[in-house]
Amino acid sequence: MANYTVQTPCGALQGAACQWPGVAAYRGIRYATAGRWEYPQPVTHWDGVYDATAYGACCYQTRAFSDEAKGNSFYYNEFRKGEQYTYSEDCLFLNVWTPENAAPGDRLPVLFYIHGGAFMGGCGHEKHFDGPVWPTKGVIGVTINYRLGPLGFACLPELAEEAGHTGNYGLYDQLAALEWVRANIEAFGGDPEKITIMGQSAGAMSVQQLCLSPLAQGKFAGAVMSSGGGIGEFSRAPTAENCYGFWQTVTRHTGCGDLAALRALPVEKLFGAFFEAMSGQRAQGLPAVPVIDGAFIPRAPADTAAAGGQAHVPYLIGSTSHDMMPPMLLQMSREWSLLQARQGGPAAYTWHFDRMLPGDDAGAWHSSDLWYWFGTLDHCWRPFTEKDRALSGQMVDYLTNFVKTGDPNGAGLPVWVPNAEGQNEVLRIGEGETRMGDVDIARLEEIMRTNKAEGER
Repeated sequence: MANYTVQTPCGALQGAACQWPGVAAYRGIRYATAGRWEYPQPVTHWDGVYDATAYGACCYQTRAFSDEAKGNSFYYNEFRKGEQYTYSEDCLFLNVWTPENAAPGDRLPVLFYIHGGAFMGGCGHEKHFDGPVWPTKGVIGVTINYRLGPLGFACLPELAEEAGHTGNYGLYDQLAALEWVRANIEAFGGDPEKITIMGQSAGAMSVQQLCLSPLAQGKFAGAVMSSGGGIGEFSRAPTAENCYGFWQTVTRHTGCGDLAALRALPVEKLFGAFFEAMSGQRAQGLPAVPVIDGAFIPRAPADTAAAGGQAHVPYLIGSTSHDMMPPMLLQMSREWSLLQARQGGPAAYTWHFDRMLPGDDAGAWHSSDLWYWFGTLDHCWRPFTEKDRALSGQMVDYLTNFVKTGDPNGAGLPVWVPNAEGQNEVLRIGEGETRMGDVDIARLEEIMRTNKAEGER
């Protein structure tokens, strides 16, 4: 049996094999610690050999307190059925997959992935994330956990008074994980100056906030956003102060009289109060979101981008045909790419994924592309065909080429042209031949109307 051990600046780590021959997996690495509503403190040392053979706990979330199979059964069946997860407030863990023979000095590029889930659910080791194929292409993979819901995004004036700002605890976790990777990835054969950050849905929104935050500047070399980034509705952020009312309602539901009592409250009661406040909230939108806090997000994201304050790195950005509000997401993606061109930044490439996944008639639903980007089709219940495997191989090649060079193009791949003034076409990936082309917006609008009608039923 291979001995998967690395010596990091924090100490020694013991890993294990994964489903890909020649790839070592280091799971459940603690990258930071944090008390409730405290900003994360980095882990810089441990004694002995750290056992990194099993995943760490996920952040508490709705499914920790309910029978998930009776909730959103579609996503449960797709990504989590048959799996077992543990939940804790002590959840700041990350996972690394690297070629088993990688050594310090190899300076392999790194793909750092942030999961989605409306900032209220998910973790870094659901079925589709469990063992990305990227290391077989010479790219180290990293996935992370971060704090969610009321643990990750509460905003209270008492917390602002205590720390100077409030909110965005989950975003600070993501930044702490990125900084841990930068400090330690050479031990796994990686290059700290060649990290690409990637996320989907709330993860894409997180990537965009990292791209816009002065605290993250210079800490990554490229960015990938799927179904959540861009310029438009999803890129907005309220001020922390504007969120005080909702979180004070949560506090009233707990019955706690002060911050100390709130911090000591059993987590299930905190979530119960959170859900109760949500049920009485008439305003639409996510209840736990990134906010303008004057530090991580110093001003309105759209203003930062308009002034050219985002990270000037190459971008990949796109969405799916049966996404949440697909016309809007496509336009947001394209506008982000065109903005980079107008500002003279590095190339930005836009995609549109429309593969109708086999096994049902759900189409190219929100997050369906993740099976393909990660190359983990064998973990899925769906009767994938050779077409799907070839498509996944093509998408993995685009993605890993991008991580290596900032350009997704490569031998044997249809040419992907970046967006620019007068070049509004996107890469069409899925049902037909992969190619540059336009997207039928009327068709996307019809899909959105159908999805809305089915949701109302």
